[in-house]
Amino acid sequence: MPRQQPEQQAPPVQRLRIRYAKRGRLRFTSHRDFSRAFERALFRARVPMAYSSGFNPHPRISYAGAAPTGAASEAEYVEIALAQVVDAAEIHRLLDEALPPGLDVMEVVESPGGSLGDRLEASRWQLDLGETGRLPEAVAAFLAAQEVLVERMTKKGRRSFDARSAVLELGFDDEGRVVALVRHSEPMVRPDDVASALV
Repeated sequence: MPRQQPEQQAPPVQRLRIRYAKRGRLRFTSHRDFSRAFERALFRARVPMAYSSGFNPHPRISYAGAAPTGAASEAEYVEIALAQVVDAAEIHRLLDEALPPGLDVMEVVESPGGSLGDRLEASRWQLDLGETGRLPEAVAAFLAAQEVLVERMTKKGRRSFDARSAVLELGFDDEGRVVALVRHSEPMVRPDDVASALV
């Protein structure tokens, strides 16, 4: 007997891009934990999600540029595909009510199309490295270097890569904290990579 073909889902009729913040203790939420909480919030808010086709349909959700676990962020992004046209402002309200305080929806807009990940070119980070008198020299040395190798544990084991090439700007804000503008590159250079190169 031939295997039954999976049901084909209708294509999405609308896509929404959502900017949210990770604050306070919820900055320690991993990307996996956030994705679970976000899907539960979509369900509680009764958002009319579009689903993938196949034997195990799942809601069409695209994440981009997730901050490292432990880093607070005011600009995390996710895109959802919908089976019905909805009011973006109403989705903003419903999701902000359904998510716990500390995972705060900042903006919901209609997607103009294209890949969300391709539109995110760089991130600006404040690095709280404590009180150390050698930071100005460390920043100057970092900027003067052609290459700054850092090590990080990845899924494929410990890996060494250049953090300098991704840093477009590095300096201090008015409160003396290090501020870095980091280009999204491959491999992805994270704020903790820049911090480890400075201390």
